[in-house]
Amino acid sequence: MPNIETRDPSVNPRPAELMSPWKTETRVALQAEARAFARDVVLPIADTLDPQKAEMPRALIEQMAAKGWFGITIPAEHGGLGLGVFEYCLVSEELARAWLSVGSILARGQGLGTQTLDDERRRDLLKRSAKGQWIGGIALSEPTAGSDLAGVETRAVRDGDHWVLTGTKRWAGFALAADFIEVLARTRDPEDGEPRSAGLEPFLVVKTPGTFPERMTGHVIDKIGYHGFLTWHLELDGVRVPEGDRLTGLYGDGGADADSGGFAAVQRGLNIARVHTAARAVGVAQGALEDTWVYLQEREQFGHPIGDFQALRFALADMAAEVAQARAFWQQVAHLLDQGEAAEAESAQVKLLATEMAVRVTNQAMQLHGGNGYTTERRVERYWRDARLTTIFEGTSEIQRRIISDRMLPKPS
Repeated sequence: MPNIETRDPSVNPRPAELMSPWKTETRVALQAEARAFARDVVLPIADTLDPQKAEMPRALIEQMAAKGWFGITIPAEHGGLGLGVFEYCLVSEELARAWLSVGSILARGQGLGTQTLDDERRRDLLKRSAKGQWIGGIALSEPTAGSDLAGVETRAVRDGDHWVLTGTKRWAGFALAADFIEVLARTRDPEDGEPRSAGLEPFLVVKTPGTFPERMTGHVIDKIGYHGFLTWHLELDGVRVPEGDRLTGLYGDGGADADSGGFAAVQRGLNIARVHTAARAVGVAQGALEDTWVYLQEREQFGHPIGDFQALRFALADMAAEVAQARAFWQQVAHLLDQGEAAEAESAQVKLLATEMAVRVTNQAMQLHGGNGYTTERRVERYWRDARLTTIFEGTSEIQRRIISDRMLPKPS
């Protein structure tokens, strides 16, 4: 498979640059570092391992950890880079341009799994998270609870100084390779007048990477894309968790009603996740755009490069405009979050716009590649498969439309 970044510069697309007012020396340097890493390190690994549906190697994760990228949003006092959502998404877009899952693994740091009841332990875990030594899996969804997380049925029952977790979890990415798994479980049923999410709490299940803890089993879900992660269906049959590993603060005050558009939709963590997904979707679409840019100059028909034909040139122009639009939008919303704005509607809007854009752009890229696009000889089919997932995870497009419309119109009775 050709590496588009090593071609004659005359046929290489010019990568996107940071524009005013977002452009700073720190961000330009960070973007350049991430772009070079994606091109030189991630892309060759993805080209080899994605067809095998294999997990990214631990050595790759360790290289990212050495750059401090698992602690981009962790304060410097805890060993992080002390930067914001903007920089987190900036690096993730560049990595996703090479392999979506590598842009995603950064979310498994950033202080995930550190909100313990003990302050000293929290500080220690934050330092480990910043170093990439505390990378987690997340077990929220269940076979009957996805977009509606208030429907979670996994139970947590108090037993002395432990909690006993029993239930089924689905879509737990990276679960086996992780240092821990965050499990969302119900400690009690909601009382009259309480939101349906009342009684749901996150628990920290500490484990050894490469194994599941006692009384937890799992099997791999065979996906059509988003390789680099293995995604797991988990069974918990009395998993014991110390009281000290009950987490706080993961979903803010936990008071949002699931019926308002998804469990805890107004909470900052979910808004960040939506903007992060938008940035990753832009990265995937950018990869498809750049590959298509090159292909239109390489491929000849009727004695001309196919990029000479106006219909194909205009299609490429539409793709470029859509990618640029989505990029500008995620940058604006990331800035709002860094300024302390809630930006609930904006986070849902950018997630909706960017992910649906990625599906259209990668589909058009495959079309412009013709028959060659429908082979595994070109990366465009990987971008196409991965883009399709972005409209589903971190809240489906339908959930984003519900969040947006519920902030525009009275709620339906």
